[in-house]
Amino acid sequence: MKLTTYHLLFTATVASPLELDEHSGSALRGNLFESVWSRFCNNKAAESCAECPLHEVCPVSALVAPLREEHPRGRDIPRPYIILPPLNHAHLYAPGETLSFGITLFGSIIELLPYLMLSVNTLEAAGLGKKVQGQRGTFRIKQIEAYHPFTDERQLIYMQGKPRVQASTIAVTVADVQARSEKLSAEKLSLTFLTPLRLMDREQRVQHLTFRPFFQRIMERVMDLEKAYGSGEKLWSNEQRLDWLTRAEMVRCIEDTTHWEEVRSYSRRTHQSSPVGGLMGSVTFSGDLTPFREFLVWGEVAHVGKNSVKGNGWYKIGEA
Repeated sequence: MKLTTYHLLFTATVASPLELDEHSGSALRGNLFESVWSRFCNNKAAESCAECPLHEVCPVSALVAPLREEHPRGRDIPRPYIILPPLNHAHLYAPGETLSFGITLFGSIIELLPYLMLSVNTLEAAGLGKKVQGQRGTFRIKQIEAYHPFTDERQLIYMQGKPRVQASTIAVTVADVQARSEKLSAEKLSLTFLTPLRLMDREQRVQHLTFRPFFQRIMERVMDLEKAYGSGEKLWSNEQRLDWLTRAEMVRCIEDTTHWEEVRSYSRRTHQSSPVGGLMGSVTFSGDLTPFREFLVWGEVAHVGKNSVKGNGWYKIGEA
């Protein structure tokens, strides 16, 4: 594998009253989309990136609506980023309060980091969250740091008032994932879901988590991300994947304190709402976890399930 992940922490000061729902990843993702699109799209008359003749060379398409004609499940491929929303539940921020959120970038898309940095002013002015006294809240980004989620190493790459932006030198590599996975128990692990986990298995919504469909979604996501933003290669044979899925059926869920949270996301662009709710809480899996530990660590940094680009499917691994 050659996949790497880059993690950015945005720290902002609220400028006008700003109200966010408990799960605010959808709002932040929409804010990012609008900012990059309005700043860099040169063909706003096009109804979608798919219909624009420039999409193959356009940073807007690469960042917010990546397309590949040959993709087996249609034209979409995994988005090259995910939002890490604040985890302090529904909150009304007063002017002067601090708002923090994160963005994770995958692999080769780090080359487009300057476009994100150049969108900061638009991101600040676009407005975010519910309307308070008739308008959405605004904020000013004080700084952006690159950080390593396993070591807490940090690097300042942007500071308010200083136009120079440093390139990020901190990344999660394959070696980092392997090193973390080797420290985990091979027999029992607990996962805590920080944002809703929404999985589909055999065309049915998963409401009681078992290991095989959870692992399968992680495996497929890692494969898709590696192909799109890593080596571009298919890493494992069908026989290997089938063997893993067979072994995954033998891993048991021995404790489950998850519950379903119903959440809906509203799009200002389409003027429609969609369900983004899922499972919250903790589960403990027991069995031979040796072949699955690296995948579980990749899931920690890349998220899993539907709406992962909006921050869903974010979990932390702990010893049971």
